[in-house]
Amino acid sequence: MNVENEKFVIVVDENLPLGIIANTAAILGITMGMKIPDVVGNDVLDLEGNPHLGIIQFPVPILKGNTEILKTLRKKLFEPQFSELTVVDFSDLAQGCKTYDEFIGKMANTSEFKLNYIGIAICGNKKQVNKLTGSMPLLR
Repeated sequence: MNVENEKFVIVVDENLPLGIIANTAAILGITMGMKIPDVVGNDVLDLEGNPHLGIIQFPVPILKGNTEILKTLRKKLFEPQFSELTVVDFSDLAQGCKTYDEFIGKMANTSEFKLNYIGIAICGNKKQVNKLTGSMPLLR
């Protein structure tokens, strides 16, 4: 992967409580890290020789979204032109589950049209990611 041509963004519903926003961003980041581990740099040493685990090699902006923006964005991401992008979504259905087995069962019986997304992470070609999210403001 050429990190110079890649971009990773997280879009989160800005209307959620701060704790849910933080949790959503963490979950999306962990999952994306598993899917694209080659974007994480090597471990580094500080001046004293203490080790620090490698971190992602490029910025990860957290962008403002809302229910409508996230639904529209997720729908676009199902289009064939964006099939090369790595996409992780997190819905209110997932957020409300106590176990992964519960999540699996509920997802199997829920139409995508009924999901309410609270966050979406996208990584891939910088031009494609910018086409989808370039006009979105940072979440501050």
